[in-house]
Amino acid sequence: MNDSSWGAPTGAGYWGPPDQGPSPAGPAYEQHAVEETRPMPIVPEMPDVPAGGRDQDDDRGAARPSGPLFRDESPGGTQHESPHGPRHEQPRGAQHEPQHPTPHQTQHQTPYVTPHEAQHESRQEPMPSAAQPAPAPPKKSAGRDLGAAIGVGVGLGAVIVASLFIVKAVFIGVIAVAVVVGLWELTSRLEERKGIKAPLVPLAIGGAAMVVAGYVRGTEGAWVAMALTALAVLIWRMTEPPEGYLRDVTAGVFAAFYVPFLATFVALMLTADDGPQRVLTFLLLTVVSDTGAYAIGWRFGKHKLAPRISPGKTREGLVGAVTFAMAAGALCMQFLIDDGAWWQGLLLGLAVAASATLGDLGESMIKRDLGIKDMGTLLPGHGGIMDRLDSLLPTAPVVWLLLVIFVGAG
Repeated sequence: MNDSSWGAPTGAGYWGPPDQGPSPAGPAYEQHAVEETRPMPIVPEMPDVPAGGRDQDDDRGAARPSGPLFRDESPGGTQHESPHGPRHEQPRGAQHEPQHPTPHQTQHQTPYVTPHEAQHESRQEPMPSAAQPAPAPPKKSAGRDLGAAIGVGVGLGAVIVASLFIVKAVFIGVIAVAVVVGLWELTSRLEERKGIKAPLVPLAIGGAAMVVAGYVRGTEGAWVAMALTALAVLIWRMTEPPEGYLRDVTAGVFAAFYVPFLATFVALMLTADDGPQRVLTFLLLTVVSDTGAYAIGWRFGKHKLAPRISPGKTREGLVGAVTFAMAAGALCMQFLIDDGAWWQGLLLGLAVAASATLGDLGESMIKRDLGIKDMGTLLPGHGGIMDRLDSLLPTAPVVWLLLVIFVGAG
């Protein structure tokens, strides 16, 4: 089909061949039997636009911002009347070639927007008027009352140092009190969370006796006291019904080993001639290791060390613990321990960082199994006594053994 098939009359706005005669206005219908086309009428020239910038019919279509391209067309295929007479829409199956509008028509025609395009445009998000500044990253939190933690730590340190260098027996009493309170916290949490009734009375008496026996009789006294404490736990539990007996006595023997027996190695260090210096070295290295892990991990920690056990601990924190502990160990062995050497302090610091970290993870495992965050609330900013003994208890036998190897029993 070419332009001549339309058969429109010549006139204003018609650019076709002049030899075509007029034909009746109406749509073209496709005949299946005979191939025939009927021309479409030429749209009359639109009137001049008023000074307001619209034609007179725009007022009626003001409610529809996006209308058809021509007045006799509609997007939905419906018929509309116009001032120039009824118009018939071309069937959907008919094909025709586009007409060329006049320059006057091109100037005043409104672009046709289909409903699909209008819906697509309405879904587009508006562009921001100005670049919004990026939100500031959240500040890291220490996760506890740092002021209270420092105050309690300084107070405990003053009591320990004063008792350590004034009267050794007073320091033994401090250890015994810490052991009894720790046993009370541990057995209370076991009963509250798991229903395990580890007998506290034989544990408290045997634990305090274990510390004193270690200081007075050495390692042999500590082992004997440990055995007697376990036997007392078995006998004490027999006074109650047999249900849960094995569970309760197992927890009692574990508590006796975990708290008082490991604490006895601190008393063993104190028996040496330079005992106060050895105990001070043990305390300093453990505290420095914990402080280094906390400070470096809080500031630079990104890679989790054991997320299933303790999500707050990081590999960067472990590096900080090792670095700080090795530096402090070299200084302590060089200036505090008789016949000590700085390189021994490096090894001692490395071992302390490892044992303190493992001890902390061990108690974190217990607390996670119990479903608690802290063992107690006795120490503001720290939790309970057991929350402070978690890294000290497993580190005590490590430091005692290495000091005996490096400089002897004293």
